Amino acid sequence: MPSYLNALGLLCALGEGKQAVADALLAGDASGMRAEDGWVSDRRLTVGAVHGALPAMPAGFEAAHSRNNQLLLAAAQQIEPELRAAIARYGAARVGLVLGTSTSGIREASDDIARFLHEGELPAEYDYAQQEMAAPATFLADWLQLAGPVYCQSTACTSSARALLSAHRLLQQGLCDAVICGGVDSLCRLTLNGFSALEAVSAEPCNPFSVNRHGINIGEGAALFLMTREASPIAFLGGAATSDAHHISAPHPEGLGARAAMDKALASAGLQPSDIDYLNLHGTATAHNDAMESKAVRGLFPNGVACSSSKPLTGHTLGAAGALEAAFCWLTLSEHNRDGLLPPHLWDGQADPALEPLQLVGTGDQLARRSGRRLMSNSFAFGGNNVSLILGDAPQGDVP
Repeated sequence: MPSYLNALGLLCALGEGKQAVADALLAGDASGMRAEDGWVSDRRLTVGAVHGALPAMPAGFEAAHSRNNQLLLAAAQQIEPELRAAIARYGAARVGLVLGTSTSGIREASDDIARFLHEGELPAEYDYAQQEMAAPATFLADWLQLAGPVYCQSTACTSSARALLSAHRLLQQGLCDAVICGGVDSLCRLTLNGFSALEAVSAEPCNPFSVNRHGINIGEGAALFLMTREASPIAFLGGAATSDAHHISAPHPEGLGARAAMDKALASAGLQPSDIDYLNLHGTATAHNDAMESKAVRGLFPNGVACSSSKPLTGHTLGAAGALEAAFCWLTLSEHNRDGLLPPHLWDGQADPALEPLQLVGTGDQLARRSGRRLMSNSFAFGGNNVSLILGDAPQGDVP
C-alpha cells in the first residue's frame, strides 16, 4: 500500500523552495557549485553551499543553534502551514518525525573544540548536546510540539533515504497518521578533511561516470516531506534497504548490495524493471561507486533506463542526499515541471570504457509518458548500506 508525499520543503546549492530548485535542476544549472578556500588546508575545493541567508533560531531555542538546524528550519518553514495543519488534524501524539543526518552540529562543536585547544577553554555557549545525532529531530519536534515517535538515523549517505523508509513503515503499521521525514547536513571542515584524507574529494566539479572523474564534491542542504496515508498526486510506492557489509568505506565491486536494494524496492512496490521511467543515480564520481553502480544498473536494466546523477549540481549532501534526491524525483513528477523534463546528467561526455554503459539523460530530454510514471532513486553508503526508493504518480482512483 502506498503512502503519499503531501508537502515538500527544500534548499540546497540549486536554490531554496520548490520552483526555484526545480527550475535549476531541470536546466542543469550548476552555478551554485563554487570553488572555495578554507575547508582543507592548501586546497581550493568545489563545494555546494547554500548561499542565501538562513533563519534565526526561534525565541527560546537559541541553545539549539547550529547551521544544521538553521537549514532544517528553513525547509520546515516552507511547509509550516501544512505541518501545523496535520498536527491539528491528527493530534500531536499521532504525528511522527524521522530525520537523517551525518553532521548534526559537529561544525560548531569542532570550532569550539579548536578554540579550547588554542586558548585552553571552551566558549560559554558550547553545549555537547548540539552535536548529538538526534539534535535536529529533537529541535524540530520541540518547535512543532510533537508527541509522536521522534528520532534520527545516521547511516552515512543513506541516512535520510532510510528516514523515508521508516516513515512509510510507521504509517503502514498504524503507529502514526502523519510523519514529517527527510534529512539535513551542513558543510564542515571535519567532513571535508575526512573525505580529503581518503583521497575521495575532487577540486574540480565532479564528473560522474566519466573517464576523467576524480572524486566527489561535498554539499549541504535539507529536504523535508509530510508523508501520510491521505491520497495526493505523488506517492511513495516502495523502497528497500540492504547491508552487504563488504568494506568499511568501499562498496562491493560487483554492486551486489546495490542490486539487491533495487530488486527489493521493485518487489515492495509490485513493479518490474520495465515500469521504471527514470533512475536518480547515487553517482558520486568516485572510481569505486561509479564502477559498481554501473554494473548493478546495467544488470537490472539490460535494455537501459533514463538516468542521471544530480551531484554535479548540488555536491554530495551526505546524510541529506537520500531525501534531497527523492525530492528531485518529487519535483520531476510535480506541477513545478511544466515541460515534463528529466534532470540532466552534467558531465564532460567522455565515457569511461571500463564502465558498463548507461542511458544518461541529456539536457532537454523528457519523461516518456505523462501518467503512471515511476521514478527510482539510489543511495549507497559506507559500511555497505544501500537504499533504493520508488516514487510515482498516485495510483488511478486514489486522488479525487
